[in-house]
Amino acid sequence: MTKPFKEKLGKGGDGCVYKGKLPDGHLMAVKILSKLKGDGEDFINEVNSMGRNSHVNIVKLLGFCLHKIKRAIVYEYICPMDLWKNSYTKRTTSRLENLHKGHNSRILHFDMKPHNILLDENYYPKISNFGLAKICHREKSTISLLRA
Repeated sequence: MTKPFKEKLGKGGDGCVYKGKLPDGHLMAVKILSKLKGDGEDFINEVNSMGRNSHVNIVKLLGFCLHKIKRAIVYEYICPMDLWKNSYTKRTTSRLENLHKGHNSRILHFDMKPHNILLDENYYPKISNFGLAKICHREKSTISLLRA
């Protein structure tokens, strides 16, 4: 599945991300998930969460592929920049705060860390990696977390 991708952008706990090109020439990022964990809940969570979002500060889902046990998620390409080594950190942080204001997607990320915040060419933050995300139903006003 990774044969056509030459440039690896990064590696995380659930797979590798490669740089690719769509037939129309636009760049994309392709996340190839390594192992099927349980019943594939992380894959379903990520596709479901990303598919429900259309916020300027969330990486856009372009598509996904599920073939037997192989899984891939296709995103818009964001040129990698280190958020915390960048002089735009203060501006970026205020933009992330705005993400919570007026956005009612009711998605809980559960994996917010510097590695999952990307900057586009205009230094606008884009949140990525929704593998652990959960959708909070509107009728629930309280959320509890248990760690095993």
